[in-house]
Amino acid sequence: MIRMYYDEELPPHFHAIYGDFEMRISLDSLNVIDGHLPVRQERLVLEWAKIRQKEIQEEWQRIEKRQPLFRIEPLK
Repeated sequence: MIRMYYDEELPPHFHAIYGDFEMRISLDSLNVIDGHLPVRQERLVLEWAKIRQKEIQEEWQRIEKRQPLFRIEPLK
């Protein structure tokens, strides 16, 4: 599950959650800021983020403007 929250701190990022695991990923570099996921899930999240990076960055802009967020298509 991918989450973005209102009232987030900088740098722009999103949360990837899998069971009890969670990591934060930078929107600009797609580097892991902190946390971790199992290797396979981390790889899938980063692959998805690379494909959808522009959409994820647009979501961050909506958060900054307090606008509703849209659903981003999952990796298929």
